[in-house]
Amino acid sequence: MLLRNITLEDFGAYRGKQSLNLTTRPGKPIILIGGLNGCGKTTLLDAIQLVLYGPRARCSGRGNRSYDSYLRESINRQADPAGGASLTLEFSITVEGEERRYKLVRSWSVKGKTLSEYVTVMVNEKFDRVISEGWADHVEDLLPLEIGSLFFFDGEKIESLADPDRAAAVIESAVHSLLGVNTVEQLRTDLLALQRRQKLTDEDQDAVARIRELEERHQQLQEEVESAHAKVAALRSRIDIAKVQLSDAEYAFEKDGGGLFERRKELEGQRKDVAKLLGATEESLVNLAAGALPLRLLSEQITAVHKQAAVEQQANEAAQVLDILSTRDQELLDLLGGLLPAGELDKVTERLSSDRNTREEASTAARILDLTPDGLVQLAGLDQILAHERQRAHELLTAASEQADRLDTLDRQLAGVPDEKIIETRMRDREEAMRAMHRLEAELEGALDSHNVGKSRREAVTADLERAHQTRVTSLVKAEEIARIIAYCDRQRHVLDKFGTALLNRHINRLEVAVLDSFTRLMRKSGLVKDLQIDTDKFRLTLVGDDGEPLDPGRLSAGERQLLAVSLLWGLARVAGNWLPSVIDTPLGRLDSRHREHLVDRYFPNASHQVLLLSTDEEIDEHLLKRLKPSIAHTYTLVHDDTAFTTSVEPGYWWTSGAAHVA
Repeated sequence: MLLRNITLEDFGAYRGKQSLNLTTRPGKPIILIGGLNGCGKTTLLDAIQLVLYGPRARCSGRGNRSYDSYLRESINRQADPAGGASLTLEFSITVEGEERRYKLVRSWSVKGKTLSEYVTVMVNEKFDRVISEGWADHVEDLLPLEIGSLFFFDGEKIESLADPDRAAAVIESAVHSLLGVNTVEQLRTDLLALQRRQKLTDEDQDAVARIRELEERHQQLQEEVESAHAKVAALRSRIDIAKVQLSDAEYAFEKDGGGLFERRKELEGQRKDVAKLLGATEESLVNLAAGALPLRLLSEQITAVHKQAAVEQQANEAAQVLDILSTRDQELLDLLGGLLPAGELDKVTERLSSDRNTREEASTAARILDLTPDGLVQLAGLDQILAHERQRAHELLTAASEQADRLDTLDRQLAGVPDEKIIETRMRDREEAMRAMHRLEAELEGALDSHNVGKSRREAVTADLERAHQTRVTSLVKAEEIARIIAYCDRQRHVLDKFGTALLNRHINRLEVAVLDSFTRLMRKSGLVKDLQIDTDKFRLTLVGDDGEPLDPGRLSAGERQLLAVSLLWGLARVAGNWLPSVIDTPLGRLDSRHREHLVDRYFPNASHQVLLLSTDEEIDEHLLKRLKPSIAHTYTLVHDDTAFTTSVEPGYWWTSGAAHVA
């Protein structure tokens, strides 16, 4: 398996989308990821396990919380819970010599009190519905949880593996799951189950008893089904009668005005609203009549006033310009005197004089109104005001008429509402009919359920009875074959016993050599442990000192116990073929400088074909980084914003180019 990329979106402290390219190449198997304490290294380890195993993942941040609570609290605090969070892991495996690429997306969101989780799997860039729906089972074929936990671990917590009991549990799980011993055990179990099934079929007397028991049960269920069917038919007949009674009660209720009675309050409310509207409309008409509207009765007089006002306005204008015209005419005659002949000048003089006389007659018109300029303006706007008032009066009269008609209709309807004492009997009859109908329908629903359950049980017993008959016939026909199968099962189980023992011994021997070699390569005290033994019964790990006596793990320092635990995991990986990636959080916990150098030089570059190291700046420091650099494929630094409490992924590592801003 090769991890190719992981993307965290609003997961834990990781805000937005944060992606890490995890691809490696020959000779450079290490992905180095740096981060101070609290920046999200363990969260990244949890993310890899969570996206793969979901509710079964052994996430350090989950504690005793339920899976739903853990997912809710894993959404970044600045993100919208309705948008949720997601984890995307891209990896590849080789199946029958061909590379198969997976893209696994696990997302979840919260709406109200409901949490929804989705798992989507793409294989070779194509969505696979079957694998997506059955991912929990499929991942066990790719990377069983018990095996994955040996390769995804926290360096600070693996020291407990130095304890003999804890180490025994890990060794037993690894030998059976990782090295294939459980396959042999499963074959032996399957053969035993096959043998037992064959022996059962050979017991013909039990088969006959079983057939008789099933026949009695079938007869009993047949009677129950027939009884339930009769009850359903009777209830349906009673329901038909109840429907007729309910229909009669409803007809009598409607005939006596029940509908109007039920709507009485609604009609009274409507009448109150309509009466209120009519009163408001009449009040508006009264207010309108108190204004300029009555002047519509004097339309002829108003027309005469307009004419007289126009005449008086013309007279005023003529009087104002008469003197100006006299002066202008004299100036004009003086100007034309030297230009025109005497006859033409006389014509002009006569024309100007006639115009002045006409204007003078107009200026002497009788002034009855004698309106001021403001009065003329008000008189000019009177027609528009009256037209508006007339339109408003027409609208109010129309509305008042409609409202009065509606009020009359409601009064007639209310007058037709029967008295409560008259309709009370009809209401009671209808309610009793409805209750009886509902009760019978509920009984029918229960009877139908009982009938269906009885039929299902009868069909199941019928199928069992048919199988029992077929089994007995088959057992009689195959008696000789059964004996042969039982004999073969005995022989094959005996062979598998020997093979399983030999396979276990072989793996244990290889594991002892690999773990001892790994421990020797990592230790600076070369003579502390001379040998290492693992028994095949309880899988206990025993250290042998240089004196040939068992060495108590308690004599080892904390750093040496951590190296022993690392050696155990490294040895398991070497025996299994290093086909899985290793993810190590806080890899150098309590080790001194010499042990750290041994891990950096000898373990990390050889732990697997892909190794993810999650380290602080005090673990893989500048000195160790130089020693590790030839084996590094990618470096990243987790940068934490202490004000926003969010983490982002930046390329580079402390003391490398591209990471100066996070050092």
